[in-house]
Amino acid sequence: MLANDHLDLDLNRLLDALLAEQRIAPEAALAALERAKAHPGEHPLELIAAIGHPLGLDALCRWLADRVGQPFLAIDPLQVDLVRVAGLMSAAFAQRHGILAVAVDEHSVTVASAQPYQREWEADLSRSLGKAVRRVLASPRQLRQLRPTFLGLAHSVRGAGLGQLPRLGELEQLLELGARQTQASADDAHIVHIVDWMLQYAIEQRASDIHLEPRREQGHLRLRIDGLLHAVYAFPASVTLAMVSRLKHLGRMNVAEKRRPQDGRLKTRLPSGAEVELRLSTLPTPFGEKLVLRLSDPQQLHDSLETLGLEGALLEQWLALLQQRQGILLVTGPTGSGKTSTLYASLRHLASPQVNLCSIEDPIERLEPMINQLQVQPSLELDFASGARALLRQDPDIIMIGEIRDRETAQVAVQAALTGHLVLSTLHTQDACGAITRLLELGVADYLIRATLLGVMAQRLVRTLCRACLELRPQDRQACRQCRGTGFHGRTGLFELLQVSTALRERITPASDLAALRQQAKVDGLRDLRRHGGERVAQGRTCTEEVLRVCG
Repeated sequence: MLANDHLDLDLNRLLDALLAEQRIAPEAALAALERAKAHPGEHPLELIAAIGHPLGLDALCRWLADRVGQPFLAIDPLQVDLVRVAGLMSAAFAQRHGILAVAVDEHSVTVASAQPYQREWEADLSRSLGKAVRRVLASPRQLRQLRPTFLGLAHSVRGAGLGQLPRLGELEQLLELGARQTQASADDAHIVHIVDWMLQYAIEQRASDIHLEPRREQGHLRLRIDGLLHAVYAFPASVTLAMVSRLKHLGRMNVAEKRRPQDGRLKTRLPSGAEVELRLSTLPTPFGEKLVLRLSDPQQLHDSLETLGLEGALLEQWLALLQQRQGILLVTGPTGSGKTSTLYASLRHLASPQVNLCSIEDPIERLEPMINQLQVQPSLELDFASGARALLRQDPDIIMIGEIRDRETAQVAVQAALTGHLVLSTLHTQDACGAITRLLELGVADYLIRATLLGVMAQRLVRTLCRACLELRPQDRQACRQCRGTGFHGRTGLFELLQVSTALRERITPASDLAALRQQAKVDGLRDLRRHGGERVAQGRTCTEEVLRVCG
């Protein structure tokens, strides 16, 4: 047994077992003993991992789980039904015994612990719940981090309960995450804590969007991570509406107006000091307002074209197009394919004190200090077309039009390009050649397209394979904490760059055939999205199934 007389894990016995199996060097064992003197309250496995043990804390936990015959669990908060498990035990009971409920069904409750020999709490918990206790071993660090989150959130949700909506009180407001408003009522304080937790948790999970969706009995919280939505929590309906009201207030939106869609903006500051911008959008539904928050990762604010996935000859060709003094460059793809990130990265590459960069956007997704940004405001009759015309009177060198949606905007973009400006914009098409036929459909004359269009970049985002999984045994990959067992972590771009050659220009006519345009583009050397995806697969960065999922 690896425990002392009190049934707590014993550092000396753990080290003896590791030495006997040659999993640790004698010098490392001595270092762990020395560290224990300075950190007497630290968990033995954390002491061993802290000295630079090559296995790491998770691997040590797996080793211990095998020794004691208990399953190891890398807790994924997204896979835990917080609504059901949070109320199974009091915070004091969980803290006293160092445990956390992670699952429950009709017959049993699964409890995670980092002390596999401690059993005095099992009988009490089983008797109070009327269920059998199933034990799993978990990382002591993860238990320590998640226990306040799980139990504190449950307390706030119960406290908010049937409480009233929060009290109400420029473009954006700064929210200090973790700060408490002492003047708030008890119910408001609970809502503040829940919203605070939701934003911090979404950022920690690398979410790009937060969905708060009201239903008849409950409201649902979902996060979009690496392009896919994950269910996180189900709040009481009243709590969901209160959360929406608080976020609308913080986003400088009209809290009393619940019949019309609204847009807002919010900036949060993390405990680390980093700031994250959020765009808010509400939509009236039969059970209340649905709220979506789009997060702008502070790390992405300085992303270069290389970090987005543009590499090699493709990058050189795009940079060469960006050096043109006049003409139109288009980025195409469906919603969520990374078009805006590519445009911003391109503009940052072009930004200098000698260049006047202007943009018209709906809405402004990221505030860029080097760009003069104008936001579409339909209530003031300021749309893309009128905004672009206004920008032309601002002596611009480069103009970014957020999206070409109609004939008027397309005509303004063409006129801007003809008068000596470089214009960057987006279109919703399936591939690069489709942008030409789309412009024709919008009523742009074929000779104007031939005269102004420089190039079109079509793109998609694919999930990249999790590197942490490669270091794990196949049977342990389902428990990978980096990717939550999905096998993917992060995303990268697939690109298809169409450079408008002389031969292609000759094929742009009022009756242009899309198939003929694609054939000519391939003759000119176009690499389509699937081919670029195949190269990503060959590089070991993604898989064939993922490429087919996004490219169709």
